[in-house]
Amino acid sequence: MGSDPHSSPIGVFDSGIGGLSILRALRAELPHENFVYVADSAHAPYGERDDAHVIGRSRAITQQLLAAYGIKALVIACNTATAAAIQVLREEHPALAIIGVEPALKPAVALSQTRRIGVMATRGTLGRAKFRTLVDSLAGQADFICQPCDGLADAIEHQDTTKIIALCAHYTGAMGQFGINDGGIDTLVLGCTHYPFASVHLTQLVGPTVRLVDTGEPVARQTRRKLKTLSPSEVAGQCLLLTTGERASLQRAAHHWLGLACPVESLSI
Repeated sequence: MGSDPHSSPIGVFDSGIGGLSILRALRAELPHENFVYVADSAHAPYGERDDAHVIGRSRAITQQLLAAYGIKALVIACNTATAAAIQVLREEHPALAIIGVEPALKPAVALSQTRRIGVMATRGTLGRAKFRTLVDSLAGQADFICQPCDGLADAIEHQDTTKIIALCAHYTGAMGQFGINDGGIDTLVLGCTHYPFASVHLTQLVGPTVRLVDTGEPVARQTRRKLKTLSPSEVAGQCLLLTTGERASLQRAAHHWLGLACPVESLSI
């Protein structure tokens, strides 16, 4: 990964392994680009932290990615960090293309037939003004059943399958009836980047007729649009994985979900 803007990497960060779902979509959309992924696992999950903490971590990671790796764009692969910190980061780094994520409510509205849409997200995401503004902008187009999912991101972070299944069952059960009949919830928004890694379990619980919607592909397309320089290389781009937490956990997750066998380096910030 060199200093040439064409080959300079794209930075991606999340509070942990959840942002790998975004990295997976980015690599599919931009296969020749280089990426540096930061899992801030020592401070996960962001969804249960206050704004000041999340902003502080987001600033430190962004500064490190710029200083050490010369990133040409930054993807905030976390709903909580996007809501809390993206405006601050854009003000501090006006020349850097910064792409955030938000729960995919608009795509869900386009897909839903029953106009009843479930939203699973962290309490931090659901409680922020940015999310309420998004919901209000879609008033009258659908009913949104919003479910805070305490502990689910952490269970996915630790790849605790038993706990993941139990929490998914608990939270989908609390949301009501799913399905296209009798006005059920027919579309389920995965409002945390960790949650796509529980999609198999969620589909088993809500049924195959319910559409699961996440933000990976829209974010990848937006990143392509925002990039000023694309890699001219015709070979597959490289990935560097960094973590503030346990290296083995990120390495297992990257291999399991993305098929990445690259080593993971420790990051101390």
